Amino acid sequence: MGGSVAVWIPRGVAERLEREARRLGVSLEEYVLELLLGDLDPPGRAREYAEAAKDLLEMAGEELAKGDVRQAAEKLWGAAALAVKAYAAWRDGRRLSSHGELWEYSRKLMEDLGGWVSDAWAQASAMHVCFYEGWCTREHVEQAIKRVKRLVEEVASRILA
Repeated sequence: MGGSVAVWIPRGVAERLEREARRLGVSLEEYVLELLLGDLDPPGRAREYAEAAKDLLEMAGEELAKGDVRQAAEKLWGAAALAVKAYAAWRDGRRLSSHGELWEYSRKLMEDLGGWVSDAWAQASAMHVCFYEGWCTREHVEQAIKRVKRLVEEVASRILA
């Protein structure tokens, strides 16, 4: 499992998906996953989210290697958000659907995994801002990758074991 596949969709549909994702404050990848995985049971959704988080983390590194700091930052945000969603589905059978719910549930990860989660989550959130504002540098993204990677790997190791 893992990796990504390119799918062709009409430009108008892609633009509509991007607008809706932006309106909801989520990445395009995260929005499409929500549309596709909504009917899965919580354990199945947790596994798919964890796999997708790992894929987005890898894609973030690829985007950074190409010099696209903003896309790398957004992929990091998506990876962290999906890791939190995966954990919520796995641990409590919960489906998180807003930024507020993600922030609230990140506290549960801090309780379960340790205080370092706070730093990883803060870095991921900064990357989300970076995507929209474009303020961060390559060095910011490199540091965020380290922290978000730990979060994604720790969550995935529990769910995909």
